[in-house]
Amino acid sequence: MRHKIILADDHEIVLQGLRRILEPEFEIAATASDGRELVAEIERLKPEVAVADISMPLLNGLDALRQCKSTRIRTRFVFLTANPDVALATQAFRLGASGYVLKHAAAEELVVAIHEALAGRTYITPRIANEVLQNLMSRPTDAAKDGNSLTSREREVLQLLAEGKIVKEIAAILNISPRTVEFHKNNVAVKTGLRTTAELARYAVRHGLVSESG
Repeated sequence: MRHKIILADDHEIVLQGLRRILEPEFEIAATASDGRELVAEIERLKPEVAVADISMPLLNGLDALRQCKSTRIRTRFVFLTANPDVALATQAFRLGASGYVLKHAAAEELVVAIHEALAGRTYITPRIANEVLQNLMSRPTDAAKDGNSLTSREREVLQLLAEGKIVKEIAAILNISPRTVEFHKNNVAVKTGLRTTAELARYAVRHGLVSESG
């Protein structure tokens, strides 16, 4: 029986390419184009591995991992991203990721990362492996902890704000009241010391909630 995996990326051409690379060896249970869809499909299908981008609309890959961990889902996450940021990779592993592969890597590297995840081990793309391992062996700095000072809901609201969503849209996406959105928005402002949408967007980029291109 082939191992069941799920693919998540907001670019259809990437999903098609991944399917062609991985389908000969793995069962592609589903694909997802945003983080919320990814979490829903993981809860529905319980795949062994999720191959996911970090920067995705509505819910980024790191918070998708957080949500799955909170429900004790055992799906292992291998992040496939264009972002070589060592701090972001370190954060991913501290959250429990099994792999971090850069998109410029050869296809064989992703296959290796998936097999390592299935075996209960971790894989870090060689380009940043040494720095990430050094970070993981050291205690988190205040700067590293800063991005985690927000609650899961506050991070969700912040990401949607950074994506240009207005309060009513955020309320509909999260299935909460506009007043509750405003409450979380104010909490984010207090905790970060930021007020304008531009400042919040830059903060979201810095902590891996959205990409620089949105």
